[in-house]
Amino acid sequence: MIEKLSDTAQEQLLGPLLANGWSHDEARGAITKAYKFADFAEAFGWMTQAALWAEKWNHHPEWSNTYNRVTVTLTTHDAGGLSALDAKLARKMDSL
Repeated sequence: MIEKLSDTAQEQLLGPLLANGWSHDEARGAITKAYKFADFAEAFGWMTQAALWAEKWNHHPEWSNTYNRVTVTLTTHDAGGLSALDAKLARKMDSL
């Protein structure tokens, strides 16, 4: 079972993500970021790369795509909030 992050762990793991454009929805126990790309093909290509990592780690985002924009929300439903997997996938998404 995946564990929910403690308040201390959240501060440590989320700090760099928040500085990189992620926002923290404390009430929901989630982080969200909107990405903007040159066009639909670039946005969809990025989503495809992210999907491969999400599948590999068995941790799937909530996301939506409108033309050149992708909005991502990460939370771990099984843990009832944020887990280390959310931070890991967020870092990977930022690096793609």
